[in-house]
Amino acid sequence: MNWQLTAEEAAFRDEVRRFLADALTPGLREAGRRCSGIFTEYPHGNDWHRILAQRGWSVPQWPVEHGGCDWTPMQHYLFASELAAADAPPRAPMGPGMVAPVIMAFGTPEQQQRWLPGIRNGDDYWCQGYSEPQSGSDLASLQCRAVRDGDEFVLNGTKIWTTHAHHANRMFCLVRTNREGKAQQGISFLCFDMDLPGITVRPIPSVSGDHELNQVFFDDVRVPAAGLIGEENQGWTIAKYLLQHERGGAWAPQLRARWRRLQRALAAAFPGSAGAEHDALALELAELHCRIEALQALELRTLRAQAAGAERGISPSIGKLLGTELKQALTELHVRIAGEDVLSRAELPDAGAHALAVPEDAVFAMSSYLNDRAASIYAGTNEVQRNLVAAHLLR
Repeated sequence: MNWQLTAEEAAFRDEVRRFLADALTPGLREAGRRCSGIFTEYPHGNDWHRILAQRGWSVPQWPVEHGGCDWTPMQHYLFASELAAADAPPRAPMGPGMVAPVIMAFGTPEQQQRWLPGIRNGDDYWCQGYSEPQSGSDLASLQCRAVRDGDEFVLNGTKIWTTHAHHANRMFCLVRTNREGKAQQGISFLCFDMDLPGITVRPIPSVSGDHELNQVFFDDVRVPAAGLIGEENQGWTIAKYLLQHERGGAWAPQLRARWRRLQRALAAAFPGSAGAEHDALALELAELHCRIEALQALELRTLRAQAAGAERGISPSIGKLLGTELKQALTELHVRIAGEDVLSRAELPDAGAHALAVPEDAVFAMSSYLNDRAASIYAGTNEVQRNLVAAHLLR
């Protein structure tokens, strides 16, 4: 990658590469390659988080006073790029990248001391309670109710599409605490433990065969009021702040790693000779490479502007829109390269050992294709992102 790095940036990149070469075990690299969802399954992802924590790199984006790294935006980008290139297991962002910035921005010193260390060292694993069966993109219509009762809130309702709730020991949750006035004005932001009486987690197996998603039910769950972040009925402001972190970040490093995988898959699918089909697929792959290069150029320009003091502005929505559309385009092409082998139904580790053995990469292609159908929906649908971008540009 030729990004006109400074000497200091090149030295940092080399330091990261040396660390990854030593710290990433074959098992962790394999888990990274087999991750066809948004992030790796809990055991591998959290093991890798703890290794990074020992090095002091588990939460580099945090402020230094909370255990983060004093890195430049470009160093963060280089770190993400090297992780993707080394097949490091993608980690769940709900704790480090989503609720932690909220706790730092809106939480009390006591709340920060209570929750941030466990996120940083990997002792705590969080899930997100936002969407409901009738409240997805229109999140302000949520109905999960929390009624104040002294030093507690009594919580009733349900949350859906709750990723890794079956592994999480803590949840951050949007709840309705007031039904008067505008819908956005009666929402509060609560954090609580997942082992409270009255919480039930039910799995939602996906069409890809994965178990990432769940529905969570609350039946008279008594949540300590000490878990309220910010002011009661002011949770919508916090929710919007969190969504900027969920949509933000660098897309190009992971997309480039996926593109390289497709390049290898195409070579394996047409060994020794080429033809019209190969050439057509190769052309599509080249076009996707150009789009990834363009997205990376946009991300790098934004990083340089941030380093000069510019605000992020609408860039998280633009990145989310372009990144997820590219992600879906890559998975669609991967399915076509894999051919009829994608029809096989097998667990990734068992694909080659199955009685009717199939290439593991073909099973991965279909699993990632099915998982990434949701990419244009989660964290705010792409239609909503287009409206946000248009409103910003036309303002």
